[in-house]
Amino acid sequence: MKVLMVLTSHDQLGDTGKKTGFWLEEFAAPYYVLKDAGVTITLASPKGGQPPLDPKSDLPENQTETTKRFRADSAAATELAHTSKLADISADDLDAVFYPGGHGPMWDMPDNPHSIALIEALVKANKPVSAVCHAPVAFINVHDANGQPLVRGKHVTGFTNEEEEAVGLTTVVPFLLEDKLKERGGIYSKARPFAPYVQIDGKLVTGQNPSSSGPAAEALLQLLRSGQSEATA
Repeated sequence: MKVLMVLTSHDQLGDTGKKTGFWLEEFAAPYYVLKDAGVTITLASPKGGQPPLDPKSDLPENQTETTKRFRADSAAATELAHTSKLADISADDLDAVFYPGGHGPMWDMPDNPHSIALIEALVKANKPVSAVCHAPVAFINVHDANGQPLVRGKHVTGFTNEEEEAVGLTTVVPFLLEDKLKERGGIYSKARPFAPYVQIDGKLVTGQNPSSSGPAAEALLQLLRSGQSEATA
């Protein structure tokens, strides 16, 4: 099983002068869920190389067992420092994709032509696509095989308006993800702020927030395994 993890290359938090990027837990938790299951993981980002880490995600209060494991894993750190360029990735070589969140994707994923083409190719091939927290923003301009918005009529979730307000960035992000998913016709639902919550609709997996990243990866893994079972049946 081969899964691509796509990280942001964007490091500026709007016009605040502060840094952003990917959220460490949202990378580390899915990375180890997949790796421990024997999945071959490829890391990519729009610019390639070292993706920017949201500094807040590395604060002591935001550490988890998986982030601590990553910090002690020099091989994983080296892998992360050398992500492939997204433009060089072919959907033909993959079984699925997972987008970790953080605020960075809000800027460099919605209109990224390589990301859109990759997701549309995977969807056309009936392969799973998944994203957590802010990263479902990568789906908002993706279309299905019928030319309809990918999320239209699909059960989805993502970082909520309440959560955005709680972190004080409602007026900093380009738009509110919850509103945009609804605008695109998504059947949006959510749990209480910062509680784990995952939606699975066919081969589309979305998670609400950082604590949903591990469960979202587990859901993706189940889809991959069921696909393998069907292929060998």
